[in-house]
Amino acid sequence: MTMTRSDLLLTTLDAALRTVFVAHHSTQACPTVAGDATELTEPEKKESAALMRVNHVGEVCAQALYTAQAFSTRNEALRAHFLAAGAEETNHLAWTEQRLKELGERTSLLNPLWYAGAFGIGLLAGRLGDRVSLGFVVETENQVEAHLDSHLDRLPAGDHASRAIVAQMKEDEVRHALNAKELGAIDLPPPVRGLMAAVAKVMTTVAHRI
Repeated sequence: MTMTRSDLLLTTLDAALRTVFVAHHSTQACPTVAGDATELTEPEKKESAALMRVNHVGEVCAQALYTAQAFSTRNEALRAHFLAAGAEETNHLAWTEQRLKELGERTSLLNPLWYAGAFGIGLLAGRLGDRVSLGFVVETENQVEAHLDSHLDRLPAGDHASRAIVAQMKEDEVRHALNAKELGAIDLPPPVRGLMAAVAKVMTTVAHRI
């Protein structure tokens, strides 16, 4: 069914409010490592929580990007693709929220700001055309994959719960990048990729603490 502009506006606003202010529930069971109990010291628990907060912020930004790109495109099939990818990313939001609660920590206080910034980037990408928009997806997911790889190196070896979540998230992000390539994504120029990496660096540094 083709959405009217009013439908799109309401759907977009609803997605923003749900992402930032509502607790999330996954449609897929949280990844676990059978038989491996997680036992952490207090310093290890704090480091795991900081990294999982960063991962949660990344998923807030992913929701914003996909929602903005779905709003921007005039291709109904591509809009459905963006919305489906965003729905899948909701699992990641729920898993990271759950893990933060288990670790006795909160999500980032700046989530509304992160969402707004990422939505603006997604809106700009969408206005530049579908292939450019898909290119942003590929580059974003490639950077997220590298970022998750680094977290697998930094997470305490005994934090099996967090490591299982991050490993599954990484697998999903790789698939999202491949899907975007198949749909016709273009390669973004190096200056744009560099700028995206710089913005991501600021976000991860701040979210690690706040």
